Amino acid sequence: MTTALQVQLGEPVTHRGITIVPVFPLRNPRAEYVTLEEALPRGFRIDEVSDAGAVPELVVENPLDEHVLLYDGEELIGAKQNRILNVSVLVEAGARTPIPVSCVEAGRWHRSSTTFAAADHTAGPEVRLRKAMALAPNALARGAAQSDVWDAIALKSARLGVHSPTGAHSDLFEARKGAMHELAAAFAAQPGQCGMALVLPAGRACLDYLSRPEAFARHHRKLLHGYLLDALERLDQRPGDIERIGGFVDEVADAPSPRGRSAGIGEDVRLRGPGVIGSGLELDGELIQLSAFTSSDGGQRAFGRIARPSRRR
Repeated sequence: MTTALQVQLGEPVTHRGITIVPVFPLRNPRAEYVTLEEALPRGFRIDEVSDAGAVPELVVENPLDEHVLLYDGEELIGAKQNRILNVSVLVEAGARTPIPVSCVEAGRWHRSSTTFAAADHTAGPEVRLRKAMALAPNALARGAAQSDVWDAIALKSARLGVHSPTGAHSDLFEARKGAMHELAAAFAAQPGQCGMALVLPAGRACLDYLSRPEAFARHHRKLLHGYLLDALERLDQRPGDIERIGGFVDEVADAPSPRGRSAGIGEDVRLRGPGVIGSGLELDGELIQLSAFTSSDGGQRAFGRIARPSRRR
């Protein structure tokens, strides 16, 4: 089985060696949901599983009469330590649901707040790719991606020269917020956009998709910040070959994508082909969310080059 991805690419925007291609839907969405950013002020709650807490799992309570989408790699700030979502989770209206997470603040284990807030970013493609590779055998395995996430954050911190007293992933964004704010101005969201593809120098690429353009509009800033954190290490190099981005999107659409149990409602999608690896969420046959990354060997090495274009055009 393959994904139900049906999108059209917009005009690429290239700035300082970074290329971002807007993605637009080819069909109207069916499933209704709101984003975490919308839900939190209305009473949606994320907390530790108990007073003692558990590093690889949190619990969410949704008092709303709407489903809430939590995005893969979205960072949650507060409580005993900051975490990122291991997978995308569609939390059913009225449900209390445990969710799998990874720690992104290795040096803290005490409460800084009663519950979690949403960060202004998702993890960058490099961290999310490492996580997707670790979770490929079992998307819901608690703790399976933890060492990979910590390693990716430590390496990124060392390369960017950022020191954090608690090893906090969020401190990377804080330390480089000025540079990212300046870069972000070149990549504004477009009306009707439902996703985007990033192409870095040397051909590294990723794709993020949401079924509802209004949901993507609210999530665009978070994803962009994650993209730009990775891009900071490659500024002003020769841009990647954007002519191949269509082939990358075809590879994503064609890749084998078995379904499995999700953490909430719907089905978890694992994407793994000769040129790509990724994950997503499907509900009643509709693709709700997808994150995919180039990988020349199906995810055996981190953040590979764009594969040659598919012949299905």
